[in-house]
Amino acid sequence: MALPGQFAVEERTRPIPSTMQAAVYRGVNDVRLGTVPVPQIGPGDILLRVHTCGICGTDLKKIATGSHSAPRIFGHETSGVVAAVGEQVRDFQAGDRVVVFHHIPCRNCYYCRHKTFAQCETYKKVGCTAGFEPSGGGFAEYVRVMDWIVRAGTVRIPDSVSFEQACFVEPVNTCMKGIETLCLQKRETVLVIGQGPIGILLSRLAKRAGASVITSDLYPQRLTISTTFGLGKSIDASRSDTVKAVREQTDGRGADAAILAVGGNGLIRSAMDAVRPGGRVLLFAQTVHGEAVIDPAAVCVDEKTLLGSYSASIELQEESVRFVMNREMDLQRLISHRFPLTGAVEALNLAAHPQPDSMKIVIQPGSSWEGRSD
Repeated sequence: MALPGQFAVEERTRPIPSTMQAAVYRGVNDVRLGTVPVPQIGPGDILLRVHTCGICGTDLKKIATGSHSAPRIFGHETSGVVAAVGEQVRDFQAGDRVVVFHHIPCRNCYYCRHKTFAQCETYKKVGCTAGFEPSGGGFAEYVRVMDWIVRAGTVRIPDSVSFEQACFVEPVNTCMKGIETLCLQKRETVLVIGQGPIGILLSRLAKRAGASVITSDLYPQRLTISTTFGLGKSIDASRSDTVKAVREQTDGRGADAAILAVGGNGLIRSAMDAVRPGGRVLLFAQTVHGEAVIDPAAVCVDEKTLLGSYSASIELQEESVRFVMNREMDLQRLISHRFPLTGAVEALNLAAHPQPDSMKIVIQPGSSWEGRSD
């Protein structure tokens, strides 16, 4: 294995090609592997050679619904190596191992002053691209990281931390934001519905906040995996009524809080029913605009609170980085499937149709790097 210094020298002398492979979104449920130009960088930008990029539910939703114009290159949970820097960049050099955020707020507008960072117009501008309209770009060999992301959203990876571990920085941040929004108190009971990789992350962070965690999922295999992360109280939703089981474990009251870590609107009512009067429900997984079945009396008469949390918080960036880089949780164990870039279409299809044994799925354009694979 090459030493970090040797690796940096190799990266500085490595020629950058004019074209690269990328998984390009062409329309609804239409992603194709193709050849595109390597993006050009500006004076304050860096060019990142991608090693690992996680597949996020938001990517899948955009691909399935056609909510964004085509063509685009998605992927935003991205770690890799700096391949080149713009002439004004002083804090990074070729060979640096980094992970990048794709959104950073302005911190000055109305929404930033009210700490609703995801609604900031600057935050909504994606700062990483592999070509076409900026959309993250991690499902490609190279990504242009724009100047404001270089300044405030690019994080060095310690030599002792793998690219796979590092690519969780952004999803960990979003989960921390959700737990903060829920305002969990020590010894409260929280139900986490769904034990995919994000559900497990939310469960661990809820436990870290001092809560007693009950997990539920339709797949017993996922509950088995969650127990290996210290999440022992579980409900097999394929065999038991989750609401009834939660009440049995809470003296008939219901949980103090519930987190919905499963996409869609179908389980919102169940989550509301599972919490006690005065309890809170956090909608974390992607929901869809339109009608949802919610009992208004549960909010008014039962005084239950319905909360939402979307995307990351700049105020939690340092904490999320520490959590990942200090390996407070072995996040690599959440990865069940690794695909080279040539298998990106298959990877996205599996992520869109999860199986009982599939957890986090990553695409690794840099998986063939000699001596630097995870």
